Amino acid sequence: MSLDRTPAVESLRGRSFRAAFKSVSMLALLALAGCGANYRPVVSAISPVGPAAQPNKYALAVSTNPNANGLVTFVDFAGDTVVNTTALGFNPYYFLIDVSGSFGYTLNCDGTLTTFTVSSSLIQSQVLETTLLPNIPGTLPANQPCPTAPTNSIYSQGSSIYVTELGRDALAQLQGQPAAIKQEIPSGANTIYTVGAAQSPRAYAIVQGASTTAPGHVAAIETTTQTVSATLPVGNNPIYGVMTADSRRAFIMNQGSNSVSVINSQTNALDTFNLGNTVNSTIPVGIAPVWADFAPTLAEMVVVNQGNGITPGTVSIISIPLCSVFTVTSNPNCDTANPVDAAGFGTVLATVPVGINPVQVAVLADGSRAYVANAGNAAAGIPGSVSVVNLTSNTVTATLAGANSTVPGDLFVHGHPNWIAVTNGTPTGKVYVTAGDSTDLTVIRTDTDAVTTHVALQGLGVSVRVTAP
Repeated sequence: MSLDRTPAVESLRGRSFRAAFKSVSMLALLALAGCGANYRPVVSAISPVGPAAQPNKYALAVSTNPNANGLVTFVDFAGDTVVNTTALGFNPYYFLIDVSGSFGYTLNCDGTLTTFTVSSSLIQSQVLETTLLPNIPGTLPANQPCPTAPTNSIYSQGSSIYVTELGRDALAQLQGQPAAIKQEIPSGANTIYTVGAAQSPRAYAIVQGASTTAPGHVAAIETTTQTVSATLPVGNNPIYGVMTADSRRAFIMNQGSNSVSVINSQTNALDTFNLGNTVNSTIPVGIAPVWADFAPTLAEMVVVNQGNGITPGTVSIISIPLCSVFTVTSNPNCDTANPVDAAGFGTVLATVPVGINPVQVAVLADGSRAYVANAGNAAAGIPGSVSVVNLTSNTVTATLAGANSTVPGDLFVHGHPNWIAVTNGTPTGKVYVTAGDSTDLTVIRTDTDAVTTHVALQGLGVSVRVTAP
């Protein structure tokens, strides 16, 4: 039997085959479309990436009014705006942020210590208060102003904080939240300030002694045993000190001797170094040194010499390199396991005139400039100012003038400065200045070295600190 191959039959079979082929093809395409949803490559658009966001940084300004509670104001670094203001203790006069950056402390005129969390969301219930031991200058019944400016201070080390007890000739060690007094460490008459670094095995309590015209001393406090391990003589009327970040050297400002005493904290003794043709343990500086800050990238220290309050004060720029694996020196006695003073240690590189009555200095972390707060002379009608010192040329490159009367929006330093703090940033860092006779925080940009704005506080300025350098 033969197959039917007539044209009509062939045409019918062709149409059937083509229809079936199309059906199969459509199914295959649908199947491929389903697979393609799972496996076909996808190109994602890449958005432009800018610089990494900077962490939140704040300036914390403490202010006060007589017969009233103080305030802490959080100022946003990026926008110079107030993000929080919280009440503190009665009439605070000293302010510190601890080494961890987690807690702030103020000493208050009613004899209390205030502790608070360093957070822009701080609320009143997080502000804690500790009653200190009596007979500390500034300790008064509630609702009474401080009769004079108290000079007790706070030092933070690990889990402990230390409060100088000027009227008790001792140092109080406190721990916990709220801070509780653990013990008193006898240190000597008129203990005024404590010098240390974040990880230093010992700190030094500055003791003025019975008279500002007689030599004072420092008491070495072992921070593990809370005991005095040595008493070291310094100059007349020691008032302030700083310690290098590596804890190897401490420097004491002797206001009455116009000198800086140097302590080798590794050996727990006065340091000895060659200065000229003599062996020294002190560095001569200008009239009445009262403050200092480091320029670590330059191995230098900048010391503020207050002067006589009538003619311009000065800053002394001092070379302080140590011989170590990180410092190339010509010192033939270099022992990298126990760094010693390198060649030129203690040399005053420059003495730079600044404004009237300079009281503080703050150095940028890159070592490029130092900013000096000049308190001026209110009694003589001399306004305050800020001097900008270039640490490459060792010259004043700008003076930011002050004004006895202030107008909102002006570009003057307001009031007579009492505290200054600096912090880095991109594209600019900031300098913050408080004044005890102004309710404004002056803000300076470091790229232009000019006053750019003022932030209104709700009291007179006491101090300002920053949460990051």
